[in-house]
Amino acid sequence: MGLFTKAAETVPCTVEVSHRFESLHAHVRFNNGAVVHPGDEVLVHGAPVTAGYGELVVEDRVATITRASLLERLWTKLTGDLEAMELCEFSFSEEAMP
Repeated sequence: MGLFTKAAETVPCTVEVSHRFESLHAHVRFNNGAVVHPGDEVLVHGAPVTAGYGELVVEDRVATITRASLLERLWTKLTGDLEAMELCEFSFSEEAMP
């Protein structure tokens, strides 16, 4: 992988969507052990997976991982912490806003 070039790989994956009282989540597990790094993009192929209330749906799919270039990976690492800090710029109080 170069400073400006991207690479793509197609991997088998398992998609799990839960819409239950005890767990509301959506997970993608790469069956070949692939790891996603900062700046990488993942596209899971196929129709959206939906689960009705009380259901857990597990489907085997194929995903394409587009690897970030070295420059994009560095930029994501450098700016990622700043974006996470934006989430901390709020507070809860009992006072009503005017």
